[in-house]
Amino acid sequence: MGAALRKNEIRNRHFDQLVNTKDLRWLGQNTNHHPAHPAVRQAMIDCLDSEDWHAYAPPLGFEELRRLIIEDLDLPDMAAMVTDGAVSGLYHVCRTYCRPGDRFVTTDPTWSWPMAFAREAGAEVTQIPIYGDEHDYRLDPERLAAEVDDKVRMIYFVDPNNPLGTSATEAEISRIADIARSVGAYLIHDCTYRDFAYDHTLAARFYPERTITVWSFSKWLGFAGLRIGSLVADPEIIQELSAAPPNNLGSNMMAQRGAIAGLKVKREWFPGVLEEQRRNQELVKIACEKIPGFRLPVYPSNGNFLVIEVNEAGIRPEALCAAMAERGIMIRQGSYHTKTFGDRFIKVSVSVPTEWVEEFCAALPDAVEEARGINEDVALF
Repeated sequence: MGAALRKNEIRNRHFDQLVNTKDLRWLGQNTNHHPAHPAVRQAMIDCLDSEDWHAYAPPLGFEELRRLIIEDLDLPDMAAMVTDGAVSGLYHVCRTYCRPGDRFVTTDPTWSWPMAFAREAGAEVTQIPIYGDEHDYRLDPERLAAEVDDKVRMIYFVDPNNPLGTSATEAEISRIADIARSVGAYLIHDCTYRDFAYDHTLAARFYPERTITVWSFSKWLGFAGLRIGSLVADPEIIQELSAAPPNNLGSNMMAQRGAIAGLKVKREWFPGVLEEQRRNQELVKIACEKIPGFRLPVYPSNGNFLVIEVNEAGIRPEALCAAMAERGIMIRQGSYHTKTFGDRFIKVSVSVPTEWVEEFCAALPDAVEEARGINEDVALF
């Protein structure tokens, strides 16, 4: 068994152990662990009981779901394509439009997987650093303008940013759209976390012809394990993406039925989730203020997570993750998102029951002291 395969096996066993750990506190993957609305549960139970799932779902998704996605995003002239999670849609977009010799431009930090997809398609990946007070932890559109040229095929913009939690203003989004149009690039607006933002503007409003909006049900609706997301774009782009998708037999039928129900009760159910996760952010902030050297560079976050800088406290992020893991709490090390800045921070997800966050806050002082004595490498993914 080759070294790469061994690493892959180790990674899989790591996550298998996490998933099978009873009562694990999931504060590391931005997942939403609030109980589903009864209507959402019932829609999936009804699908299971009916055994409709012996058939394939429509290739672009149920028409009702496609319509509700467009209505929720308020992009009436666009078309939706339901995907096996947002990541499947991103893979498809990168492999469809990136070619050898193209350039793929994004930020650092960002979500790393689309960069891997672009490289596999032969594109050159460029990251614009946005971490640090000097950049206000956000992308200045003029820095993007200075970076693009006619070889730029794709601009990948995660907004709100994962892991930082910053969100672009309407003026910034408009300028980014103009920059993408100036070189004819596809603008991939990954707005997975838009529902947690205090304010959010979709780039498709300004650049409808080549913006592809990526949206997920994993975070706001808590469907991470059900794998359902969507791409929303000009109907001609959806036509192109329909030619050879990774899955031409339709996404998980039970997940789609649950997503339909979720969108119908969103205005009733989601505000409570949003309110609790924002209270949870405040609890984490209070706890971190008591730890010398800890700092929240972005607060409040426009995502369902917080970045906590630990380097000034002399703590290795991986060591603190390991110490928390011993206490049944999963958090994320910065190196998952960025090799350049990953030694500075951890990320803590807060769209979880408040008692989980309270456990994290109570465990933090002792975990910090334990982490000071952990110097060996820790296998994290």
